[in-house]
Amino acid sequence: MVSRRRVWLFAASFWALFGLISGIQVWIGMRTHGHSVPRLIGYYLVIWEAWLLPTAVILWLARRFPVVPPRAVAVSIHVLAAFAIALVHESYWIALLLFLKPFDRMNPDASKLKLVENLLECLPLELVMYCLVLGFSLAFDYYGRYRERAVQAAQLETSLADARLHALELQIQPHFLFNTMNAITSLVRTQRNDEAVAMIAGLSELLRYTLDHAGHQRVKLEEELAVLEHYLEIQRFRFPDRMTFRVDASADVRRGLVPTLILQPLAENAVRHGISPSASAGVVEVRAFRSGDRLRIDVFNSGTLASSSPQGIGLSNTRERLHHLYGDDGTFDLASAQGGVTASLSIPWSEST
Repeated sequence: MVSRRRVWLFAASFWALFGLISGIQVWIGMRTHGHSVPRLIGYYLVIWEAWLLPTAVILWLARRFPVVPPRAVAVSIHVLAAFAIALVHESYWIALLLFLKPFDRMNPDASKLKLVENLLECLPLELVMYCLVLGFSLAFDYYGRYRERAVQAAQLETSLADARLHALELQIQPHFLFNTMNAITSLVRTQRNDEAVAMIAGLSELLRYTLDHAGHQRVKLEEELAVLEHYLEIQRFRFPDRMTFRVDASADVRRGLVPTLILQPLAENAVRHGISPSASAGVVEVRAFRSGDRLRIDVFNSGTLASSSPQGIGLSNTRERLHHLYGDDGTFDLASAQGGVTASLSIPWSEST
């Protein structure tokens, strides 16, 4: 909601400005009469600054008896309040006129003052002022509610985005775990127990990394590459004669921040579609580098890109996570390269402080 301090500062400034303008207008119209300018302008300032008290009353009534939607009781109360405030303020106005004598020798005496006529003459202006304050009260109220709803909507949108990202991570992790456990089962069935134990050890490191970084949307590239190497070591146990891998990233680049577990599905896709179906030796290469104010990561695998094969959950989730985190600033592409296929992602450069 709009702060009370701002409301009262605005109200005091408004009535002071209104009184100043009124005094200047009267002085301009009577400048040949020789009236005291400070007294004349001060008179109107004091008259209209006194509307701060009616303003407080109107704001309280607007909250206590809202006129939107209109109800007979609320409208009647505001009508009565408008006439009562008008009567009190006009009486105050007349009292100041007799006390300050802003018009000098032309100032009317109490005996010559036509009280009823003066009250009726100023009544329309007073009622207009009441409606003006009531209208401002409604406007401030609606503005405060709009801001509150906007903040709530922004918080809800952020919460939904975080929940969506977490759901995408949860989709990736069981998928990866299922494939790795299948590989371990195959090693055990073929009596390759040492390799199975090594894979289990590597898997435990990966699971520890996942648990330690649960809820973290971004991590250092250095950490992501370390867990990626654990994953590729596990896959090399599956294909000892057919797979090699290389990771190329400078120390400066490794300080950059990337989404958690963003590289593992790319490497998994490279092994599944590049290494696994091929009878010949293959390679997986990961290269990370800066390009201006962006971080680019390329995951290359030997083999060919089958345009007719549907993309798995890993690549789909990669695109969705990049979109949620970076919008149009995060890009992902899968394309044929010389001797194989390259999955490339590009994100704005950022690093932890």
